Amino acid sequence: MKKSMWIAISVILILVIATPFVFIYLLNNGNPYTKYVANKNVPVYLEEQGYTESDIVESHYVEPKYTTNKDFYHGHYLVVFKDEPDVTYYYGITKKGKQVKQFCEKDKLLPDGVTDIFEDVTMHSEENCISSLENRN
Repeated sequence: MKKSMWIAISVILILVIATPFVFIYLLNNGNPYTKYVANKNVPVYLEEQGYTESDIVESHYVEPKYTTNKDFYHGHYLVVFKDEPDVTYYYGITKKGKQVKQFCEKDKLLPDGVTDIFEDVTMHSEENCISSLENRN
Protein backbone atom coordinates (compact mmCIF):
# COMPACT_ATOMS: atom_id res chain seq x y z
CA MET A 1 0.00 0.00 0.00
CA LYS A 2 2.75 2.48 0.96
CA LYS A 3 4.79 1.62 -2.14
CA SER A 4 1.90 2.30 -4.54
CA MET A 5 1.14 5.59 -2.74
CA TRP A 6 4.77 6.73 -3.16
CA ILE A 7 4.67 5.77 -6.84
CA ALA A 8 1.47 7.80 -7.34
CA ILE A 9 2.93 10.82 -5.54
CA SER A 10 6.14 10.55 -7.61
CA VAL A 11 4.20 10.42 -10.88
CA ILE A 12 2.12 13.45 -9.89
CA LEU A 13 5.25 15.41 -8.92
CA ILE A 14 6.96 14.55 -12.21
CA LEU A 15 3.89 15.70 -14.15
CA VAL A 16 3.65 18.96 -12.19
CA ILE A 17 7.35 19.70 -12.69
CA ALA A 18 7.42 18.68 -16.39
CA THR A 19 4.28 20.57 -17.48
CA PRO A 20 5.87 24.07 -17.61
CA PHE A 21 8.87 22.74 -19.55
CA VAL A 22 6.63 21.03 -22.11
CA PHE A 23 4.50 24.18 -22.42
CA ILE A 24 7.56 26.39 -23.01
CA TYR A 25 8.93 23.91 -25.57
CA LEU A 26 5.65 23.92 -27.50
CA LEU A 27 5.48 27.74 -27.44
CA ASN A 28 8.99 28.05 -28.83
CA ASN A 29 9.08 25.14 -31.28
CA GLY A 30 5.48 24.33 -32.11
CA ASN A 31 3.76 21.00 -32.16
CA PRO A 32 6.24 18.26 -33.21
CA TYR A 33 3.47 16.37 -35.06
CA THR A 34 2.58 19.45 -37.13
CA LYS A 35 6.26 19.96 -37.95
CA TYR A 36 6.56 16.31 -39.01
CA VAL A 37 3.47 16.52 -41.25
CA ALA A 38 4.68 19.74 -42.91
CA ASN A 39 8.24 18.46 -43.46
CA LYS A 40 6.85 15.25 -44.93
CA ASN A 41 4.14 16.65 -47.23
CA VAL A 42 5.22 20.09 -48.49
CA PRO A 43 8.49 19.05 -50.21
CA VAL A 44 6.60 16.28 -52.04
CA TYR A 45 3.91 18.81 -53.05
CA LEU A 46 6.53 21.26 -54.37
CA GLU A 47 8.16 18.46 -56.35
CA GLU A 48 4.76 17.55 -57.83
CA GLN A 49 4.39 21.21 -58.87
CA GLY A 50 7.63 20.88 -60.87
CA TYR A 51 10.05 22.55 -58.46
CA THR A 52 13.46 21.04 -57.74
CA GLU A 53 15.92 21.71 -54.94
CA SER A 54 17.89 23.96 -57.30
CA ASP A 55 14.82 26.23 -57.69
CA ILE A 56 14.60 26.87 -53.95
CA VAL A 57 16.94 29.02 -51.86
CA GLU A 58 15.33 28.32 -48.48
CA SER A 59 12.57 26.04 -47.23
CA HIS A 60 11.66 24.94 -43.73
CA TYR A 61 8.94 24.71 -41.11
CA VAL A 62 7.99 27.90 -39.24
CA GLU A 63 5.67 28.52 -36.32
CA PRO A 64 3.62 31.74 -36.73
CA LYS A 65 3.20 33.87 -33.62
CA TYR A 66 -0.42 34.74 -34.42
CA THR A 67 -3.64 32.78 -34.88
CA THR A 68 -4.24 31.41 -38.37
CA ASN A 69 -6.98 29.74 -40.39
CA LYS A 70 -8.55 27.10 -38.12
CA ASP A 71 -8.96 24.63 -41.02
CA PHE A 72 -5.14 24.34 -41.17
CA TYR A 73 -2.53 23.15 -38.74
CA HIS A 74 -0.94 26.12 -37.01
CA GLY A 75 2.59 25.59 -38.36
CA HIS A 76 3.51 26.81 -41.85
CA TYR A 77 6.17 25.85 -44.34
CA LEU A 78 8.29 28.76 -45.61
CA VAL A 79 9.68 28.73 -49.16
CA VAL A 80 11.92 31.26 -50.92
CA PHE A 81 12.53 30.64 -54.63
CA LYS A 82 15.87 31.35 -56.30
CA ASP A 83 14.37 33.50 -59.08
CA GLU A 84 12.39 35.61 -56.57
CA PRO A 85 14.64 35.88 -53.48
CA ASP A 86 12.89 38.88 -51.92
CA VAL A 87 9.47 37.12 -51.65
CA THR A 88 8.65 34.50 -49.01
CA TYR A 89 5.81 32.06 -49.71
CA TYR A 90 3.97 30.07 -47.06
CA TYR A 91 2.26 26.72 -47.37
CA GLY A 92 -0.13 25.08 -44.92
CA ILE A 93 -1.56 21.63 -44.29
CA THR A 94 -5.31 21.12 -43.96
CA LYS A 95 -6.48 19.33 -40.82
CA LYS A 96 -8.91 17.25 -42.88
CA GLY A 97 -7.11 15.25 -45.54
CA LYS A 98 -3.66 16.75 -44.90
CA GLN A 99 -3.64 18.55 -48.25
CA VAL A 100 -0.97 21.16 -48.96
CA LYS A 101 -2.24 24.63 -49.90
CA GLN A 102 -0.36 27.83 -50.62
CA PHE A 103 -1.38 30.80 -48.51
CA CYS A 104 -2.18 34.02 -50.37
CA GLU A 105 -0.20 36.14 -47.93
CA LYS A 106 3.46 36.54 -48.80
CA ASP A 107 6.31 38.49 -47.22
CA LYS A 108 8.45 40.87 -49.22
CA LEU A 109 11.69 42.26 -47.90
CA LEU A 110 11.80 45.99 -48.62
CA PRO A 111 15.06 47.90 -49.27
CA ASP A 112 14.93 49.52 -45.82
CA GLY A 113 14.97 46.07 -44.15
CA VAL A 114 11.27 46.06 -43.26
CA THR A 115 9.12 43.06 -44.18
CA ASP A 116 5.79 43.81 -45.86
CA ILE A 117 2.89 41.34 -46.01
CA PHE A 118 1.02 41.41 -49.33
CA GLU A 119 -1.35 39.28 -51.44
CA ASP A 120 -0.46 40.38 -54.98
CA VAL A 121 0.05 37.83 -57.75
CA THR A 122 3.73 36.97 -58.09
CA MET A 123 5.83 34.54 -60.14
CA HIS A 124 5.05 31.48 -57.99
CA SER A 125 1.53 32.40 -56.83
CA GLU A 126 -0.99 29.63 -57.15
CA GLU A 127 -4.43 30.35 -58.56
CA ASN A 128 -6.31 28.69 -55.70
CA CYS A 129 -4.41 30.08 -52.73
CA ILE A 130 -6.07 30.21 -49.30
CA SER A 131 -6.04 33.13 -46.88
CA SER A 132 -4.29 32.21 -43.67
CA LEU A 133 -5.86 35.22 -41.95
CA GLU A 134 -9.51 34.23 -42.61
CA ASN A 135 -11.56 31.76 -40.59
CA ARG A 136 -9.64 32.40 -37.38
CA ASN A 137 -10.97 31.87 -33.88
